[in-house]
Amino acid sequence: MTESSRTHIVLIPSYNPGRKVYDTVREARAQWGPVWIVVDGSTDGTLEGLRKMAAEDDKLRVIVQEQNEGKGAAVLRGARLALSEGYTHALTMDSDGQHPAWLIPKFMHQSIERPDALVLGMPIFDESAPRIRVNGRKLSNWWTDVETLNAGIGDSLYGFRIYPLAELISVMEECRWMRRFDFDPEVAIRLVWRGLQPINIDAPVKYLKADEGGVSHFNYLRDNILLSWMHTRLVFGFLWRLPVLLGRKLRPARSEA
Repeated sequence: MTESSRTHIVLIPSYNPGRKVYDTVREARAQWGPVWIVVDGSTDGTLEGLRKMAAEDDKLRVIVQEQNEGKGAAVLRGARLALSEGYTHALTMDSDGQHPAWLIPKFMHQSIERPDALVLGMPIFDESAPRIRVNGRKLSNWWTDVETLNAGIGDSLYGFRIYPLAELISVMEECRWMRRFDFDPEVAIRLVWRGLQPINIDAPVKYLKADEGGVSHFNYLRDNILLSWMHTRLVFGFLWRLPVLLGRKLRPARSEA
């Protein structure tokens, strides 16, 4: 049975995902309502199909950005609109079929119980995952642990997660970055810096082949340069926050002493 909420929405940024987006939206709607999809300058014809789906489903909304501005920008656009309409949290998921829609209720219920938390998917990879991608994210996760003093972000790059909207918008409006591939890791780190507690939930990830409808916009050179620049910036941000982060980490130990 599809569950509905007046506080929690599913928010799907979408850029040229191919026909797989229709399955993603149907699977998300089978689990939850409302579902909003932000079409980020797509030129693959999927906007028209999504609009037809939304015309027949009052729990599905399509938001359009005329130009491709990046995943983070698309999420921010949807988050601002959702907050203005009274929603408090958003579960983000990719539009290309990689994320497990059937886990949406489990994530949502965890967030409802802990509305102050950052609920993060912990990816479980199968044989479809490219080894270079799996091994490459280990470096980003290592830097994430350094920059947060091992605050508990299980995987910084997995985009199946729930954000408290007010905190998400605030932290993004403070910084000009986090608009493209750097969005998922940087926003998680900055929210933890603010004091949000991460909760990790295992969630499978599926890398689809081209004949299965899989589409990837990941560019190894461009996006790894972007991540390297991101972690360089975050290390400097971490250094001046270090006293606060150390104090927060040591506080439980002091209270037990």
